[in-house]
Amino acid sequence: MEQKRYISDYIKKDLKKKMVFLGGPRQVGKTTLSKTFLESNNGYLNWDLSKHRAQILKGSLPDADVWVFDELHKYRKWRGWIKGLFDTKPDSRKIIVTGSARLDYYRYGGDSLQGRYHFWRLHPLSVKELGITKQESLERLLKLGGFPEPYFSDSETEAKRWSREYRTRLIQEDIISVETVKDIGSLELLVMRLPELVGSPLSLNSLREDLQLNHTTIDRWVSVLERMYSIFRIPPFGPAKIRAVKKEQKHYHYDWSLIKDPGMRFENMVGCHLLKWIHFMQDSEGREIELRYFKDVYNREVDFVITEDGRPIQCVECKLSDRKPTDALLYFKSKFPECEAIQVTCENEKSYVHKSGIKIIPALIFLDRFV
Repeated sequence: MEQKRYISDYIKKDLKKKMVFLGGPRQVGKTTLSKTFLESNNGYLNWDLSKHRAQILKGSLPDADVWVFDELHKYRKWRGWIKGLFDTKPDSRKIIVTGSARLDYYRYGGDSLQGRYHFWRLHPLSVKELGITKQESLERLLKLGGFPEPYFSDSETEAKRWSREYRTRLIQEDIISVETVKDIGSLELLVMRLPELVGSPLSLNSLREDLQLNHTTIDRWVSVLERMYSIFRIPPFGPAKIRAVKKEQKHYHYDWSLIKDPGMRFENMVGCHLLKWIHFMQDSEGREIELRYFKDVYNREVDFVITEDGRPIQCVECKLSDRKPTDALLYFKSKFPECEAIQVTCENEKSYVHKSGIKIIPALIFLDRFV
């Protein structure tokens, strides 16, 4: 099944003026999306394929209206190379560069590309993108995750096999192609350990003790996993008037099917939906909008806080079934009455507004707000 992606029309519009850089997790659909802009496969070049790599290095590119360069960030001089290509190409020729890593980070050498491209991030499938309207379909998404292959397989067994192979390839094919990693075994242990720690502030010191590695190595590896779109981290929201904790970040996985605990998996899925919308707002409108969480010195904690220009505009607490607002959410609402406060539940019941002004909304309705 071919699923039209939520940013397709935006990319088509941007290609009329500039290059498009497309980032996101491996196997999230970047190549499939990019190829929809080709009249044939003639313009597709993948750095991982030796034949295509030779064409790129020799400059013997195909005669096509659109060039798609996949995984080009693995070429150390890619930014300078693509700048030269863009500056000398005919105005009618369009360029898409894709990669399973943060293309804004891997900028080895070359001149600045400022003003020459628009950057888009492609996320896993979501409630809105799939047009989900039934509770059983929501539960299927929660169980299988939002990556196209396992989701459309409609098989929990196939999804588990895919997830296991995905993690192996991420380390053995993607990470070692752009990063120097001497101890692959310990990195694999870290990747296996992280899903158990979702939803709580991530203590690098605890990980250091568990894996018996130094703090610098753990910090670097977690950053690498973030740059490779395996995980994402969110910092705490902490103005002085609420005595917030200003230390560890929380982390979540783009593949939420890794999370065994039902409550944490649901929280992770909601976090992915929120981040997808935030990245879409940043990429399409340039809004200064961020995803954070709240925790204060009294251990009152709210799962997610969306801020714009540093001001909280929405806070979200995730619960499988509890429809009574948490004390932490009540506290946060009292401190920021103008901020929309929502407790989202996995169960499909009616929405209602608590006397405090907090909205209790089922996930099926809440997640349909986004992209």
